[in-house]
Amino acid sequence: MGEIDFKQIVTATMILFAVIDIVGSIPIIIDLRKKVGHIQSGKASIASIVIMVIFLYTGESLLKLIGIDVNSFAVAGSFVIFFLALEMVLGIQLFKDDSPETASVVPLAFPLIAGAGTLTSILSLKAEYETVNILIAIFINMGFVFLVLIMSDKIERLIGKGGIAVVRKVFGIILLAIAVKLFTTNIKDLI
Repeated sequence: MGEIDFKQIVTATMILFAVIDIVGSIPIIIDLRKKVGHIQSGKASIASIVIMVIFLYTGESLLKLIGIDVNSFAVAGSFVIFFLALEMVLGIQLFKDDSPETASVVPLAFPLIAGAGTLTSILSLKAEYETVNILIAIFINMGFVFLVLIMSDKIERLIGKGGIAVVRKVFGIILLAIAVKLFTTNIKDLI
């Protein structure tokens, strides 16, 4: 399974935290709560963990099945992460999502929490880090996601819309740097 490395855990946790962007998603979560009245925080968190863990262990095999290596996927993932970061920093929307009509597990767990950027990041991280460290980072992040989901209205009142915007921009810049690092590290193996 690999060796536990505190530095890898911290880095993987920060990368996933930035990509999941649960703090930046608070306005979306609040909107969902207003539309449907209740968000299934526990179910959404558990479904997200299951999706991420399954992809962590089977994503590479799935890629091999279709003839793609992890380094190629990591380079492609670095582009996705780069564009997600641009959205966060510049306040623009490049990826268009359909707005969910209910706050069930599906709109929260898959498109919002364990979306394409998160799954790409997990495989990109797997190219560089031990699986056990990524697994720990997933669980740390999902604990934080669960707390944010159950306390989203309190968080919004506490830090306000301006605070959420600042946090989103800071993590966007971190994500840009991560995208560049993923690209440069993995492109070497492809050339």
